[in-house]
Amino acid sequence: MIEFNDVTFRYGSHGVALERVDLRFAAGEFAFITGPSGAGKSTLLKLLYAAQRPSAGDVTIEGRSVGRLHPRSVPFLRRNLGVVFQDFKLLPRRTLLENVSLPLEVCGLKRAVVLDKATAALKKVGLGRDGDRLPGELSGGEQQRVAIARAIANTPSILLADEPTGNLDEGLSHEIFELLAGLQTSEGATVLTATHDLAEVARWPFRHIRLRDGRVEDDRPLRDLALPSAGPVVPFDVGEDP
Repeated sequence: MIEFNDVTFRYGSHGVALERVDLRFAAGEFAFITGPSGAGKSTLLKLLYAAQRPSAGDVTIEGRSVGRLHPRSVPFLRRNLGVVFQDFKLLPRRTLLENVSLPLEVCGLKRAVVLDKATAALKKVGLGRDGDRLPGELSGGEQQRVAIARAIANTPSILLADEPTGNLDEGLSHEIFELLAGLQTSEGATVLTATHDLAEVARWPFRHIRLRDGRVEDDRPLRDLALPSAGPVVPFDVGEDP
């Protein structure tokens, strides 16, 4: 369970990115977060992976406060989160396999385990045979698939996607959303996607939260359409403070 409890985030002396936001996300849920530029979409996601801390209120995951985490506990949080960015953030001189392996290595996993997980993640996004290629050899859509593989390599219980199709054309955008929806179905992960792509959002029956000026303007629930049942919900391991 993810909860935003009366959350406000201020920047500078006058700017407000989020104001008194109350939201709940169930484990295994898929939700779109939309709104104009500056509405607070990216800030909402950053609060979840502790890139920013609330100015007021609290953000909790499985009852544990994210905003009050000690800095030494943030790595435990992020091991359970996968984050997909609009600009891919791939290392150009590293192979695809090396790019996907890097966050696993940071977690201190054994080399054999890292290779197995990274290879499996590339297979899930349809690039299982391309591990030796460099990012510059790929199309934009393929690079975004690598970024998703990197985000899911450690089987996170929560996947956050911040404008994952902002640099892609319509056809590639749909492929990426199909991939994200498929991961939610097969892995049981909670998927929160911030996007400007309202045409793509309309294609899916998932919950749709619209922000404006830092407030929740609308919150439309899951539509009653036939979808494959979600896979088992991945437990969230909060770890222990070192």
